[in-house]
Amino acid sequence: MTLSPTLYATLTRYQQRISDALKASFERIAADPATVQSANDLAPYYGQMRYHLGWVDASFTPTSSNPGKLLRPTLLLLAYEAAGAWGLSNEQDYLERALPAAASVELTHNFTLIHDDIVDGDKERRHRRTLWSIWGASHGINSGDGMFALSRLALWDVLEKGVEGEIAARLGRVLDRSCLTLAEGQYLDMSFEDQTEVSTAMYIDMIQRKTAALMACAAEMGAMLGTRDQATIESLRTFGEAIGLAFQVRDDLLGVWATTAELGKTEAGDIYRRKKSLPILHALEQASAEDRARLQQIYQQQEPLSTEQVRTVLECMERTGTRAYCRTFLSQYCQRAYKALAQVPRQNNPVAQRALDDMEVMVRFVEEAAH
Repeated sequence: MTLSPTLYATLTRYQQRISDALKASFERIAADPATVQSANDLAPYYGQMRYHLGWVDASFTPTSSNPGKLLRPTLLLLAYEAAGAWGLSNEQDYLERALPAAASVELTHNFTLIHDDIVDGDKERRHRRTLWSIWGASHGINSGDGMFALSRLALWDVLEKGVEGEIAARLGRVLDRSCLTLAEGQYLDMSFEDQTEVSTAMYIDMIQRKTAALMACAAEMGAMLGTRDQATIESLRTFGEAIGLAFQVRDDLLGVWATTAELGKTEAGDIYRRKKSLPILHALEQASAEDRARLQQIYQQQEPLSTEQVRTVLECMERTGTRAYCRTFLSQYCQRAYKALAQVPRQNNPVAQRALDDMEVMVRFVEEAAH
């Protein structure tokens, strides 16, 4: 994903603090007496997780690799600031209150990525071999499970940062419910592979669970750490869900219609992969009987698609107005995100205003795909 300079500045502002919080989670486990006792035996286990996070290479030698966008923990910190940062935004270390939750959300996201790579058979992520492709699926599953446990342990560190026990417990409940929702979305996504009739409504329900749920969770948790005002918390949660859906539909649009220069990948790559994303599902719903039969035949064949077949799919999408439909859908969710931000009470400090401005930058970045 090529970022605008403004969005890049937003995503990199907290990068070091988030990275430090993530590493602190591992350091705390390494210092645990139960881990120290078997440190040599367990070193490769935690090394696999560190490899996935880009901190070491496959021989566990420290390296500097792509850490990902850190979008979800950044959103959590922005929501925290926008909600007022518990009245601490004028203090130098006010982020300390929210950093354990930011680390927890990022570790949660990464445990799902480790498992997704196994389910999808993906052998590369962030221009490196995936964890399971090096150490095997069994180790991949176990490393993902371990990272999930680490994510929960990281969250409880908010108690050491002065967060009240009641709020910490509510944060745990929100995260746990979101993890269950993510698993539901993954189940639906996998079940679609064996279904010939998947509607756009079914797809939207799936991405709302699999993609938008953790974005909504991150924004809600940040807001909960920043204020007790329930209306503000709900507005920021709504923003997270809307921007999460919008990001996914943006990817769906780019996966079909972006040029190689824009995407950095093969043009119409989602069609070549026969990915059941929003464009093809809309085209199947709206196509004539003849076009629908042609699309189904192409998507059900075993051999790779030819350039001519991809062109046929694109022509069917043109006849069904699919690109316009996806752009309209994207615009609607961007407007929903803008509306949610407008409902957040303005705080009388520059940190909160900057956070709201940064979240608007996110929306504008996604919105560009609709034009």
